[in-house]
Amino acid sequence: MAEEKRLAQIGIIVEDKSTVNALNLMLSEFGEYIVGRMGLPLAARGINVISVVVDAPADKINALTGKLGNLSGISAKTLFAKTNKGSVL
Repeated sequence: MAEEKRLAQIGIIVEDKSTVNALNLMLSEFGEYIVGRMGLPLAARGINVISVVVDAPADKINALTGKLGNLSGISAKTLFAKTNKGSVL
């Protein structure tokens, strides 16, 4: 039986641009679960804010968030949908 998927948004703040390549590689590893991604460069503050929407089992979402948070200069938090009305993917 397949594990139930959850819809979530991962908010990422990039304060150290030298980690962007590692960040992109990590997101690529989880690419099959990513529904959409939007990045906002805040040049005046020297940071980037990225919003990633994922449709995946909770353990995969938590694994991705944990790995992202372990990158130097990266902060990541996850917001899960309250209900699960079926998979997007």
